Amino acid sequence: MFKPGDIVARRSYRQDLYFRLIRIDAGPNGEKMALLRGLNLRLLADAPLNDLVGKNSAEVAYYRREDARTLYRKLHVVLEQRKGPAEPRDEFFQVPARVLHLDGDQEYLDQCLKTYRQLGLEATGICRSETEQPSVIYRVLKENPAEILVLTGHDGLLGGKKDFRSLDSYRSSRYFVESVREARRFQPNKDALVIFAGACQSNYEAILAAGANFASSPKRMLIHAFDPVFIVERIAFTPIDQMISVKEVLTHTITGMDGVGGIETRGQLRRGYPRSPY
Repeated sequence: MFKPGDIVARRSYRQDLYFRLIRIDAGPNGEKMALLRGLNLRLLADAPLNDLVGKNSAEVAYYRREDARTLYRKLHVVLEQRKGPAEPRDEFFQVPARVLHLDGDQEYLDQCLKTYRQLGLEATGICRSETEQPSVIYRVLKENPAEILVLTGHDGLLGGKKDFRSLDSYRSSRYFVESVREARRFQPNKDALVIFAGACQSNYEAILAAGANFASSPKRMLIHAFDPVFIVERIAFTPIDQMISVKEVLTHTITGMDGVGGIETRGQLRRGYPRSPY
C-alpha cells in the first residue's frame, strides 16, 4: 500500500523518527525494501515494507511543529548571544563570511538557505547529489568565491557493516572525503576556506583527515539538518583575530558533540571602522 512520497516510521525503532519513502526495491530474499530519507535528520535508511507504519497529516504536522520549536529556540539563543555592548558594536560595521553550501537534498538546502538569511548570512546554495559533489566542487568554488564551504546530504552506516573506519561501511562518506580533498586542492589553507562536511553517521575521522575543519559524526550519531548551519553561524560571526572554541561552537548545534566535531579554526568575521552614516 506504500508508495514513494509517503511519510512513514519504523516499528522496529518504536516509530521514533519520521521518514519520506524514496523508492521501493527488491531485497536479496525477494522481500520488498524501502529506501527512506529522514524528514529532519540527514539519514538514509533501508527498511522492509512490513516494518513501516504510515503517518497521517495530523501526525506529520505535530512532528514538524515540535522540530520547528527546537529550531526557533536555538535561533533565539544564538541571536541573543550575538548581541554585545551597544556602544562599541555601533562604532563598527561587520563583514561576515560568504557561505557556499552544496547539498544532496533540495528540500534541506532550501530550509538551510532560509535559516542562513534569518541569521544574517550571505549564502549560495547549490543542489548536487553526494556522488556528484567531488567532480563539481573545484569548478563551483571558482565560480562562487566563499570563505566557508558546507558539503552535506545524506549518509548512514550500511546494514551489517561493523568496521567504522572503512569508507566501504558508509553510504556517502567516501564522496564527502573526495569532495573535501578536491576543495583543499583549490584552497589548502584551513583558515582561508573553512569546511564542514558530512551527514548522519558519517566517517568523522576520514573527513577531518581529508582536510575538513568540522565534520560528522564522532559517535556515528544522527545529525539534525540544521547542525551545519549553526556551526557556520559561529564561524562567520567570530572575529578573524580570534580562534573559535571548538567546545563552545558545538553547544550551538542541535545534536551536540556526539554528532559533530572539529579542529581549532580562526573566525571569519571582519569588522570595519568607521560606520558610514549612509
